[in-house]
Amino acid sequence: MLSFLLRRLGVMALTALCLTFIVFALVNLQPNLEKLAKEQNNMRMTDQQVTVWLEEEGYNRPMLTRYSEWLGGVLRGNMGDSTRFRAPVNEVLWERLALTGKLMFWVMVVMVPMALIVGVLAGMREGTLQDRTLSTVAIASTATPEYVSGVILTVIFASKVVGLEWFSGSSTKAMEGITVYNFGLPVLTMALYGMGYIARMTRASMAEVMTAQYIRTARLKGVSFRNIVIKHALRNALIAPFTVIMLQFPWLLTGVVIVESLFNYKGFGWLLVEAAGNNDIELLLSCSIIAVVVVLITQLISDIGYVYLNPRIRVQA
Repeated sequence: MLSFLLRRLGVMALTALCLTFIVFALVNLQPNLEKLAKEQNNMRMTDQQVTVWLEEEGYNRPMLTRYSEWLGGVLRGNMGDSTRFRAPVNEVLWERLALTGKLMFWVMVVMVPMALIVGVLAGMREGTLQDRTLSTVAIASTATPEYVSGVILTVIFASKVVGLEWFSGSSTKAMEGITVYNFGLPVLTMALYGMGYIARMTRASMAEVMTAQYIRTARLKGVSFRNIVIKHALRNALIAPFTVIMLQFPWLLTGVVIVESLFNYKGFGWLLVEAAGNNDIELLLSCSIIAVVVVLITQLISDIGYVYLNPRIRVQA
């Protein structure tokens, strides 16, 4: 296991290095730099003035030189200064990331149990009306993007059109204090969209387990259907969905872009939109680092957890 971890950490470091360099090169393309120069000075700057400003600020130096300097600063904990917020990136980024962390936590709390229940109930009676109904619900939730389901849920639960007004509180106020009233809509919007993937995987895994030989043996011995599902099938059926659940974290980090913009919740997704819209290079690079690190870490945890959950898998030295 130790050699496996060392190999994976080495691959993760190399992957992070390559991905961050690609992002660095893309955001430092000449049109972006020219746009940055005009935004920071005067939109009517001539090409010669833009060239002079870029030269003075060091943007015309070799790409590898600038990347190594930027990477060295990141490793020392200095991510540069945000041109959009006129403040160090560290101060801006971690505050917004903490807000998104709260959103991701409550989405997982709602989404995972709901998805597992739907998947297990559908898979335990494959081919029945119960299975077809729940599978249709799971597919419909996944096929409906967040910007559509968010609007629909707002009309149903937060407007006077239907009259329920259960979640009519402003999501912006959730930044100061979270309540069901002001945080229910963004959580429910993301949970419904992600639920379908986990539910469908759980359903497929549960249906496969229910046809296994040891399940048939348990039935022949007269074990009740309830005990077969809970004591024999459930544990093995949840091994495959574990990987899907872990992969929801990277999706949540990027999926919040739409939801946070839709409900004006100023977290990581909102910050990413602001950085892209205002050509904030340092902030965009820092957001890319966070995204890369989250993806790589969740994949590593997923692989390690899968090994422990499935005793048939062995890590070779």
